[in-house]
Amino acid sequence: MRALAAAVTVVTLLFPYGESVATPSTIQWAACPEDATVQCGTMRVPADWSNPLGPSIMLTVARRPALDPAQRIGTLVVNPGGPGGSAVNFTFDAPAFFSEELRKHFDIVGMDPRGVGRSTPVLCSQDLVDQKPSPLVADEREYAALIEYNRRLAADCAARTGPVFGHVDTLSVVRDVDALRAALGADEISFYGASYGSLIGEQYAQNYPDHLRALVLDGVMDHSVSVGTFLVQETDAAQDSFDEFVAWCARDQTCVLRGQDIPALWHKLLERAAAGTLENPYDRPHKLNVADLTTVAFAAFYQPEWYSFAYYLRDAAAPAGRAAPLPPVDIVDHSFPPVICSDWYLPITGYPDLRRRLAVLRERAPQMIASPLAINSVAACLGWPAAPPNPQKRFAPPPGTPPVLLIGSRHDPATTYKWAERMARQLGPLASLVTYEGWGHVVYDHSSCVSGAADAYLIGLTRPAAGATCPAVEPKPFGVL
Repeated sequence: MRALAAAVTVVTLLFPYGESVATPSTIQWAACPEDATVQCGTMRVPADWSNPLGPSIMLTVARRPALDPAQRIGTLVVNPGGPGGSAVNFTFDAPAFFSEELRKHFDIVGMDPRGVGRSTPVLCSQDLVDQKPSPLVADEREYAALIEYNRRLAADCAARTGPVFGHVDTLSVVRDVDALRAALGADEISFYGASYGSLIGEQYAQNYPDHLRALVLDGVMDHSVSVGTFLVQETDAAQDSFDEFVAWCARDQTCVLRGQDIPALWHKLLERAAAGTLENPYDRPHKLNVADLTTVAFAAFYQPEWYSFAYYLRDAAAPAGRAAPLPPVDIVDHSFPPVICSDWYLPITGYPDLRRRLAVLRERAPQMIASPLAINSVAACLGWPAAPPNPQKRFAPPPGTPPVLLIGSRHDPATTYKWAERMARQLGPLASLVTYEGWGHVVYDHSSCVSGAADAYLIGLTRPAAGATCPAVEPKPFGVL
């Protein structure tokens, strides 16, 4: 969930529909237009794996060859999460993320998942996406309006997207990953999954353990939690990140709000957002509602970007200025709702049930109110026209599953540290959990201690000692939001 709502503007359908897939796919490689050091290609797979002779879709793949062919171990398939994040872009950016030592030994390969980015994306009307109601529903009327909106959105996206719509669940993505492995001519792959990409890794291990050499999960999803646990644990994680931001501002002289009562300032901003009078300080006169404001905070906690978030709060509290909003485009890549509603069973029985759950969350998280990730997921699936084909279940490692390296950040706003602990228990002796005692979501690149542990496992299959921890690294200032 590294990209909570990654929007990629798409103005035309790039790939035709209708061609069937009767034989294993192959990939024709060529230099990528964006980066000649990376190879790009496409492969065709069934839109619906249960109907392999039906309509097909095209998936886009990028491969960054190992820096030292003589030391090459194999292929490391990577996914940065989302749902909606581009693994192709992640492959382009690999030198800025993965260590040089790791890149000596592996081809880094990223495939945009079906429905995402360059891989037959889910397409929806920009105007309709922009009409999204707040997930913090206030009454029966808003609850009914949210359900009606979700149904309209699903119908719009299905009509614009084609046969892949309804088949963007992670189990289908896992089938694509194994087709990619076969197209690469590899008997087995190693896999690095960040955030929502960790679910791809988990389900690949569940279904293709004999084709998996090594698995690293960074920012771990637990696909066994109920709707109540999902909401509560995610909201606790978001509130913890807000508290950590307040603590940082009190101790760090670079915080522009140092010495101020940040919870009180935040409360005033929430009041203005609820009243419809709070402007986005960097996109005036666009208004922010309560859900928008908490989402800004949530996004700032990922890296974390505390330094720039403090400036954002300072400028949001300042008197309003005037600036023209950017014009919208017509069509947008919008894969988040169909993927979430395919992978998670998040039942709400009606407005009284949702109101009760929101009250519990608000009491636990007085600043964050509810995890934007969790409440947006639950709200997006209200009234969704199809049951999830890939609902939650406890992970049970099948015979042949290799050891798994889990990386958990103690103060992760998005994939709570409790999920890493829960997955470690489900994996049993196959699990090695490395705990980063700091902040942020997806932390391989936060600490040489973390990346060193991951590299030692991926390169030499060396597992860290039980109870391994890595010390926190104080976040560095980023540019102003």
